[in-house]
Amino acid sequence: MNITIDLDIPTPIFTQLIQQIKEAVAQGGLSPGDPLPSIRQLANDLEVNNKTISKAYKLLERDGVIQSRGYRGTFVHQNARESCLVNLNGWVEEKFTQLIVELKQAGITDAEMRTTFNRVLGNL
Repeated sequence: MNITIDLDIPTPIFTQLIQQIKEAVAQGGLSPGDPLPSIRQLANDLEVNNKTISKAYKLLERDGVIQSRGYRGTFVHQNARESCLVNLNGWVEEKFTQLIVELKQAGITDAEMRTTFNRVLGNL
């Protein structure tokens, strides 16, 4: 897993980290039981504050994506994939909803949206 931080976007660093780990789990790049870098190691690698990584790890643990095993380290939780897919589906639905609202406000019809969506999806 390769984590990168983009300082040029407004998304907080800890949020970028959370999103990347959840995406890696959802897409199979990280599997249950896989170890994660220590807070200190990841902070060092990304050149960010330890507290930033600690915050991300605490939120990931709260969401059931990772689990800390004390001095043995931090690992991907056994049920992480299910947790990430639920969150990912909610995120996708939220994005679609925002886009549809904006398009309707711009006067785009449902039929025009469907036609365009199907065309774009077919081109990917």
